[in-house]
Amino acid sequence: MTGPALLGVRHHGPGSARAVRAALEAAGPRAVLVEGPPEGDAVLALAADVDMRPPVALLAHVTDDPGRAAFWPLAEFSPEWVAIRWALEQGVPVRFIDLPAAHSLALTEGEEPSEEPSGESSEEALRIDPIAVLSETAGYDDPERWWEDVVEHRDTAGPLAAFEALGDAMAALRETYGDGGHARDLVREAHMRLQLRAARREFGDEFAVVCGAWHVPALQERTTATADRALLKGLPKARIEMTWVPWTHRRLSRDSGYGAGIASPGWYGHLFSAPDRPVERWMTKVAGLLREEDRPVSSAHVIEAVRLADTLAAMRGRPLAGLSETTDAVRAVMCEGSDIPLSLVQDRLVVGDVLGEVPESAPVVPLQRDLTRAQRTLRLKPEALERELELDLRKDTDSARSRLLHRLRLLSVGWGEPARSRGSTGTFRETWRLRWEPELSVRVAEAGIWGTTVRSAATAKAESEAVAATALGEVTALAERCLLAELPDALPLVMKVLADRAALDADVGHLAQALPALARSLRYGDVRGTDTAALAEVAAGLAERVCVGLPPACAGLDTDGAAEMRGHVDAVHSAIGLLADDGLRGRWAAVLRTLAGRDTVPGVIRGRAARLLLDDGRLEEDEAARLMALALSAGTAPGDAAAWVEGFVGGSAGGGMLLVHDERLLSLLDSWLTAVPADAFTDVLPLLRRTFSAYEPGVRRTLGELVRRGPAGRAGPAAGATAAAVPGFAAELDPQRADAVLPVLRLLLDMPDVPVEVAQ
Repeated sequence: MTGPALLGVRHHGPGSARAVRAALEAAGPRAVLVEGPPEGDAVLALAADVDMRPPVALLAHVTDDPGRAAFWPLAEFSPEWVAIRWALEQGVPVRFIDLPAAHSLALTEGEEPSEEPSGESSEEALRIDPIAVLSETAGYDDPERWWEDVVEHRDTAGPLAAFEALGDAMAALRETYGDGGHARDLVREAHMRLQLRAARREFGDEFAVVCGAWHVPALQERTTATADRALLKGLPKARIEMTWVPWTHRRLSRDSGYGAGIASPGWYGHLFSAPDRPVERWMTKVAGLLREEDRPVSSAHVIEAVRLADTLAAMRGRPLAGLSETTDAVRAVMCEGSDIPLSLVQDRLVVGDVLGEVPESAPVVPLQRDLTRAQRTLRLKPEALERELELDLRKDTDSARSRLLHRLRLLSVGWGEPARSRGSTGTFRETWRLRWEPELSVRVAEAGIWGTTVRSAATAKAESEAVAATALGEVTALAERCLLAELPDALPLVMKVLADRAALDADVGHLAQALPALARSLRYGDVRGTDTAALAEVAAGLAERVCVGLPPACAGLDTDGAAEMRGHVDAVHSAIGLLADDGLRGRWAAVLRTLAGRDTVPGVIRGRAARLLLDDGRLEEDEAARLMALALSAGTAPGDAAAWVEGFVGGSAGGGMLLVHDERLLSLLDSWLTAVPADAFTDVLPLLRRTFSAYEPGVRRTLGELVRRGPAGRAGPAAGATAAAVPGFAAELDPQRADAVLPVLRLLLDMPDVPVEVAQ
């Protein structure tokens, strides 16, 4: 070598990566310097570990504030990664030369370096995208396409030719536009120049530098060490920790928020790894993916797509079919012009869900080490691709998995999110949607302040949240989460805070909001074998206070307040149904009777109370019909009557079927509706439309037929007609037909051994 080789690259560019390897092979430097945080030197040797599989990232975080963190992602096709691996394979020293993370993480918005070129402020200087400027100069409207044509798809006249050309281009851009307008870049480049001087003293000129092409002219600039040190003087500094973490192709993409300007990491990975015929190999991958999704794609489709992509490239004057040509060909040939299957190709292949791996020897916080151990024990491997996990809490392994996921959620490590189960709705079933994102490594580091194990950290976090909570609903939700996560050490404090908050809160709405969470917690506690005696005592006390305070709280409410209180009534009714206290259920039924018969209570609540009593068998059908007749009498304002109807037959499953089966209720409703004055009809119509639109189409159709037939056509047994007048229903139960559905019913309820009898 006659001087340092300055290899200006595009981060995560496969063409740059191949060119870097070729340049290093040709130059044979004694050392390699790479743009990156110098603290990473301590873990650089891990890049050669057989268990290190990119994409990975260097993670730096402030020791006493893990939330302040930064990533330096590296993919297999990143030039920096190629340079690091080459140096380690050759036994050549490799070092990072960028501004230390200790400074960059300590700098805040108000602490940005103030030195600017030529006296300009950062607001006055022009921020530019150098690749976009060069592509526009070359007549391209797409910087990605220009880069592919000029660098990714062209062979240059020697291993250093491309770097020399890019260096000249960047020098011209910096001469025209200045340094790009970022003050921190000046400090970074000053530090890199100091590192180059140190390398020259140690290795002479026989070293190579791999950095972003934009920085090459600055590293060639003739400055003094004194001037560079002056730029670095007085920078704030923080104590940091550095390690490797897994990364994903999706997080390399531009849309991820952590990307480095590439929209197609999966495509670039393919270009880098394909030894020959990249277009043919790509089309084969696409065909395989579409076949997995039951799309009819044959080898003939692959051949035609390759031909079309090559033709499009020739027509567009491109040296090789790029992503745009292959995408157009796939859309036309394999997707029959549809963008729906094409979006699958974009998501799974062009971007991709490849997740890197880091060796166990990489330094981690103690909490991460405990989490990794638990993941391995429970066979829960972190994956970038989203998947569903069905758990049966009656099994020890599944129960332990559930506890781990709930504890992580309490620690704000959102690896798993609860999902609605597609099978049994029993309390022993749980469904989770799992997806490991790279930033979760930061969440784990942040959570490390609470403890060294997942259990101890979740316990400490729960206790802290309980003390800080001000609303009763927050504490009840926290108690539920502690039970789900099985944190017995946190429950005493949480329950004490819960009891204190409940005693001080006199708002019935708050009490009604808190009770359902407690009832759910008791139910899950039974499934998980958790001691919930203290929780049951608090829940019973809350329920008693709701029973006392609810009737006065329901008087004189406006429309919005009545709708909100109706939701509270539903929630409390469901919660009390879960509490094992028959005396409490009787008191709640008395409260509902009070609400159903009190004129000062809004109609939507009165109607709802009557319906809940009817569903529980605590209200006779004759009494329900009497209440409806009173609510729909001529003396009741149409708006109030419509609200009662909404409360009685709307907003819940079975409201429509109740009208289908009870001819008296339907007749009362029909008679009232036909008697509503024309001037009031437009006011009640939106409310009724909202009520009946929630019914299933079949129920609405049946109701329409019954109303069309009139009273004579829909007469039920009470009117001397047979129940057969109702479409689809016989006069009496057919035991033989009922017995035929029992096996399916047992399967749906997941109760194969429980006998089911049909009432005669």
